[in-house]
Amino acid sequence: MKIRQGLVKLSPEVAEALSTGHPVVALESTIISHGMPYPKNLETAKEVEAIVRENGAVPATVAILDGVPCVGLSMGELERLATLGTKAQKTARRDIAHVVANRGNGATTVSATMFFASMVGIHVFVTGGIGGVHRHGEETMDISSDLTELGRTPVAVISAGVKSILDIPRTLEYLETQGVCVAAYNTNEFPAFFTERSGCKVHLFSLNDFQDAICKSRNLGHGLGTGTLIAVPIPKEHSASGGLIESAIQIALREARDKNITGNAETPFLLAKVNELTGGASLASSILLPVLNTCSDIALVKNNALVGAKIAVALAQLKEHSNRVLQVAELVEQCSQISNLILIVSQDLLYREMLSEPHGLEIGLLWQPIIFANWKVGLLLHYRMHMVSHQVNKVES
Repeated sequence: MKIRQGLVKLSPEVAEALSTGHPVVALESTIISHGMPYPKNLETAKEVEAIVRENGAVPATVAILDGVPCVGLSMGELERLATLGTKAQKTARRDIAHVVANRGNGATTVSATMFFASMVGIHVFVTGGIGGVHRHGEETMDISSDLTELGRTPVAVISAGVKSILDIPRTLEYLETQGVCVAAYNTNEFPAFFTERSGCKVHLFSLNDFQDAICKSRNLGHGLGTGTLIAVPIPKEHSASGGLIESAIQIALREARDKNITGNAETPFLLAKVNELTGGASLASSILLPVLNTCSDIALVKNNALVGAKIAVALAQLKEHSNRVLQVAELVEQCSQISNLILIVSQDLLYREMLSEPHGLEIGLLWQPIIFANWKVGLLLHYRMHMVSHQVNKVES
């Protein structure tokens, strides 16, 4: 994808990966700047990038440094962002122009990271959790820009779902209104960040990375223009500590309901109550933000990075395979002009390519409609089936 010079800075590693079709995974930077104190934030950022690399993809941490949007950070830039901490402005889509115009430093949230990832052609983005519709959002209109970004930016977002301090059912309804495909990874229930279950079912659940890649490929191929949310449950080995936080949230929610605390007063009350129950102010402050303050939070993001890298790799394989199929389809057309014998041989080659590894049958089914959408190739395949049928009738008679 061509980017106007000076608009976005790509790291050499990311630029090369995009030009060669290598899988790339976008990572947000608010996690680094607002998540933990230095040097723990730098250590975690490096570990997450390492997981992406170990699983076959290139990490592309997104941030704005000195007014320049950067996609992919060097170790020096990563350390600079980590030492800046909260001095870097938390940057959503609405803040991009302001930070760039003032040559400021911005740590990108979900919406801004999605925007820049899509701009340079990155289709997979890993984060901790996304924002949602706040409780009583029908009155306050307090709805995260993450949701509207998912409705207009074609990026697959891998997250642990939405924290239960938010209104998860209304969040899912809003995503449906925005036309966002919501899938859960290896489950049919939407996770609630700290716990595997929220009580809300999803309309699509995936069994593996390749199914997620097919879903994303279809989204891109049909030009839907919307994002895909893939919700990954917290790893079972960390669900116990996550469950403690979730229990505190539920107690706080019940107490707020019993005391009839609603509207703008509810969120401060919930944060204070969770802080009291968990005994940690820094922990409570993480409830509404996509930041990392506990072992379960960090493990959760690392797990998302693992899944996201695998999906990016599967998507890259799918694209590479589809390119080969289309090349063979062109060969079929060319060979048809030479002789019927070569036509049949070349069509056999087409079918073999469509049904070859990896995931042959699934890819064959995925691309058959596209092959048949080309009327010339469709006629050739129809001709071949007619010839085979004619030969069989001949033998039987």
